[in-house]
Amino acid sequence: MLRKAKLGDVDAIVALLTGYAKQGLLLPRSRQSVCETLLQFRVVEEQGEVLGVAALHILGDDLAEIRSLAIAEPAHGRGYGRQLVEALCEDAAQVDVPRVLALTYQESFFLRCGFHVVDKSSLQQKIWKDCIHCKKFPVCDEVAMIRLTPVGLLQLAQPAAV
Repeated sequence: MLRKAKLGDVDAIVALLTGYAKQGLLLPRSRQSVCETLLQFRVVEEQGEVLGVAALHILGDDLAEIRSLAIAEPAHGRGYGRQLVEALCEDAAQVDVPRVLALTYQESFFLRCGFHVVDKSSLQQKIWKDCIHCKKFPVCDEVAMIRLTPVGLLQLAQPAAV
C-alpha cells in the first residue's frame, strides 16, 4: 500500500535510508531530519513493514526534487519505486510545480519513469540552496534528471509572450 508517511514510520525510514547511505548511493538522513520533513515522505507498506520510501522537496516555484528514494532489497522489482515516483510527480503537479528533479545514480530507472538528463549547471537554485553544502560539491558524480509535470507540459505548449 502506498501512503503518506507517519511518525510511526520514522525508524523504518531511517533504517532503509541508512543502508543505502552506507553504500554511498544516498545522502545520509538523521532521525531528526526525517521527523522535520515527514510530511514530504511517502512510503510503500506491506503487512506493516515499510518496503519503500521517497520524499518530494519543493526547491522553488518551478522545481521540486525527489529525494531519499529507497526500496528494501527483497522488494526490488515489484514496481514500488515507480509507484513512489508517480505519486510524488502527481503531488508536484497538484501544487502547480512544473518540473521535478532527481539527482541519481539510477539513470535507466528514471528514464523509464519519463525523466531526461539535464546539465547540472542549469539547476542554479538547487546548487546554491543544497549542493554547495554537500560533501560531493563541486565534484558531484550524480546524474541530474528532470521530468515535466502536466503543468510544465502546458507551459511548454503555450507560445512565448512577446
